Amino acid sequence: MTSPDVLIVGAGFSGMYMIHKLRQAGISALAVEAAPEVGGTWYHNRYPGCRCDVESMQYSFSFSEELRNEWNWSELYSPQPEILRYANWVADKLVLRSSIVLNTRVASARWQPEKANWLVTSQDGRAWEPRFVVMATGCLTVPRMPDIPGAETFKGRLLHTADWPKEPVDVRGKRVGLIGTGSSGVQAATTLAPQAGHFSVFQRTPAYSVPAHNRPLTDAERQDFRDRFAELDVWARSSKSAMLTGPAKHAAMDVSPEERERILWEAWEKGGAFHLTATFTDVRKSEAANRVVADFVRERIREKVKDPVKAELLCPRDMIATRRICVDTGYFEIFNRDNVSLVDVASDAIVEITPKGLKLASGVEHELDILITATGYDAMTGAILAVDFAGENGLSMRDAWADGPRTYLGLTISGFPNLFIITGPGSPSALTNLIRSIEHHVEWITDCITDMRAHSDRRPARGAGRLGRACERGRRQHPLHQGTVVVHGP
Repeated sequence: MTSPDVLIVGAGFSGMYMIHKLRQAGISALAVEAAPEVGGTWYHNRYPGCRCDVESMQYSFSFSEELRNEWNWSELYSPQPEILRYANWVADKLVLRSSIVLNTRVASARWQPEKANWLVTSQDGRAWEPRFVVMATGCLTVPRMPDIPGAETFKGRLLHTADWPKEPVDVRGKRVGLIGTGSSGVQAATTLAPQAGHFSVFQRTPAYSVPAHNRPLTDAERQDFRDRFAELDVWARSSKSAMLTGPAKHAAMDVSPEERERILWEAWEKGGAFHLTATFTDVRKSEAANRVVADFVRERIREKVKDPVKAELLCPRDMIATRRICVDTGYFEIFNRDNVSLVDVASDAIVEITPKGLKLASGVEHELDILITATGYDAMTGAILAVDFAGENGLSMRDAWADGPRTYLGLTISGFPNLFIITGPGSPSALTNLIRSIEHHVEWITDCITDMRAHSDRRPARGAGRLGRACERGRRQHPLHQGTVVVHGP
């Protein structure tokens, strides 16, 4: 089998853009994708209510004027089916499918020092020997099941939001339980609760969630974004989150209580989480400022939920913005419904999944027909560690990361030559508008590979030459991690 210069693992947004940029640089590339379609996380996450928490016009590729002008998003916050259609449209528009192998899962990758390349094998026995490997496997792709005994005994239907079936799941008249109140749980609960016979939310940690104020986009809004793109692009690239929010003008305590309230209400009415955390310069620096924003959100929860006991259980007690804030379309209002129960498992923990449902420490058993686990992902590292990597001197990735992942800017890993990661651990990634972070990383990796091919004499290069200059540029832009990098030229 002919081997490409670069083998890309994954064909979501990062993998597709990586193919495109390498082609433009005259470098052969092949993406290997385990799923039967492109789209990455937007293929696998199809649970009811799944929606992006970044505004649609911003959650789009920015590098191509043609792509920006021809695709028309229907809503302010686009739903999963529309994002998946967008991914497939991009694949067709950029003619990428000929460089993508679907239904193929990479099993192992071993560095061959005598050839200065990688031997990459798939689970079905195919093999490639690329000079470079790029992990475009995404941050949120490997589902994580809850560590609760007895799942195999449950006689009802057990589902995970990140592995939702393609066919519709009928919850009408059913007793449905949900574990997990992060973004996926909030979205699924909001959609499914009105349909279910009875819907029980088993909450350990309440979530900060703010309304999206979602609505259809108008032609005028789409055109205004396109007309102002040059200005908006500078704004996004100068933002820490790559979002069109802020910058805040004042510290929270530098303005009057009345002005603080006005600023917070203005952000709340705009919708979405990023506006709220960009209200003041010190939301993430000052406990007092953080409390101002957190208290504001808690008051909104109390206004939405009629039962004061439920309202207090739904109010988070930790600081806001320590995790990505959820964005909802009526989540707290479902707890005003007669068919919705809130079960506080912080005070009465789940101890077992039984054949009938969930058993709590108190001995109470909740009988269920369907149990949904919205318990997230083996995030950031899960998809990378799923590949059996052997780097320099046979170093395994699991051994290299035994004490946690260490990377250079989330892009490279010492001991694994010519291996790159897109939005990897140690990069801004999941704290940002991921499409913009993907573009930044893909362009950096392409520049680095291009220069290495042009100037390397096949001897190992350790943070020297163009790579050193590129790393230093990247360090200044995202000064998150220091580290060493070992890269071999082609």
